[in-house]
Amino acid sequence: MRTPGTDVAAAARKLLPEVVAVRRRIHRAPEVGTHLPRTQQTVLDALAGLDLKVTVGRQLSSVVAVLEGHRPGRTVLLRADMDALPQQENTGLDFASELPGVMHACGHDTHTAMLVGAARLLAARRERLPGRVVFMFQPAEETGGGALPMIDEGVLHGHGPDGGPVDAAFALHINARNATGTLHLRSGAQYAAADTVRITVRGRSGHAAGPHKVLDPVPVACEIVQALQTMITRTVPVFDPAVLTITTITAGRAFNVIPETAELTGTYRTLTGTSRRIVREGITRVAHGVAAAHGMTADVDLPEGYPPVHNDPAFTATVRRAVIDTLGPSAVHDLPHPTMGGEDFAYVLQRVPGAMAFLGACPPGSTPGEAPDNHSDKVVYDESALAVGVAVHCAVAETCLRGEA
Repeated sequence: MRTPGTDVAAAARKLLPEVVAVRRRIHRAPEVGTHLPRTQQTVLDALAGLDLKVTVGRQLSSVVAVLEGHRPGRTVLLRADMDALPQQENTGLDFASELPGVMHACGHDTHTAMLVGAARLLAARRERLPGRVVFMFQPAEETGGGALPMIDEGVLHGHGPDGGPVDAAFALHINARNATGTLHLRSGAQYAAADTVRITVRGRSGHAAGPHKVLDPVPVACEIVQALQTMITRTVPVFDPAVLTITTITAGRAFNVIPETAELTGTYRTLTGTSRRIVREGITRVAHGVAAAHGMTADVDLPEGYPPVHNDPAFTATVRRAVIDTLGPSAVHDLPHPTMGGEDFAYVLQRVPGAMAFLGACPPGSTPGEAPDNHSDKVVYDESALAVGVAVHCAVAETCLRGEA
C-alpha cells in the first residue's frame, strides 16, 4: 500500500523536468541584491494559472503567494531565497550564467525552483489541506538581509480570513558536500550570528627611512590581528565557540611612505548572545589597548549582521518525522554541530517557530565532502535532488497543517 508520503515523493519526481527548467532559466540570468526583476518575473510566470493569491514587494523584488486549503486551519510558511553572488562562474555547464561576474554559487536558483515546484504540487492537493501555505520568495539573502523588508511588509501576518499570523516556517538550503537526496538538520543553533569587524589604526605618516620619527600603524595592525586570535582562545568558552577572522589589511600606496592609517576588516561568528557580547567587547578592548601601547588610536566599528538561526526543537521533530514518512529513515541525518555561516532566515525564526534543513546534492561522479561547495565558482548540484526538495517542502507543510507540529 502506498502511503501519503510516498505519493508526495512520486508526484514530486513527475514535476522534476518543470522544476529543472525553472532552475536553469534563473541560473542563466542571475541577479544580485534587492532588485531581481528577471528572477521575479520567472517566478510569476511559473506560478501563473495556479489557485494562489500572489503579491509582489514594494521595497524589493519579492514574491509572496498564498494557497488557501479546503477548510480553516493553521498557516505554514515555506521560504526560498532568490539572489546570486558577484563572482564569475567557471562550471562549464550548458546553462551557465550569461552575465559576466555574476553566478548562482549558493544554490538560490535551486531553492526558488524547488519552492515553485512545491507551490504547484500543493496547489494540486489543495482539497487535502486545512489552513494555508505562504510561499516566500525572497531577494537579498547574500547582501542586505531581504527577510526584514519582507517581514516589515507583512509576510508573517495578515493571512487567511481572520488576518492571522504565520504559525510555523520552514526553509531548505542545498549543498554539494552531502549525498544527493539526504536531509541534514539539528535542534537549536544551526547557523551562527554573522557580524562585521572594521578597525582603523591611526598613526602619523612620514618617510619610510625614518620610522622612529613617525607613528607606523602597519606593525600595530599586524599586532592587533595576532592579539585578537589570542583573545578568542583565552576569553571565549570552548563550549560556546566563536570564530574571528580578519580578511583584509589595507595600508599605504607607496613603498617609501609610512601611511597615516591601516585598516582591518573581517567577521566574527557566534552562536549565543553571551559569546557575541564577549567577542564584541574583546575586539574593542584589544584594538584600543594595542594601539594605545604604541602611542596611537584605533577606531572600532562592529556592525551587527544576521542573528543565529535557531531551529525550534518541536518543529525540528516534525520535519524529521515528515521526511522519514516521505523518503525513509535513511534520508535523514542529524547534524553533529552548527555551521558558522550566516543566514537571514534567522529573522523569520526569531518571530515564528520553525527550522531550516540542509539538502544534499553532491553531483554524479563526485565524492561527498570533496566536491566544490557553496560559494565556489565551480559548484555544481545534482538536479535530481530538486525533486527531493519539492517533496520535503510539501511533506513538512502537510504534516504541520494536520496539526502534527
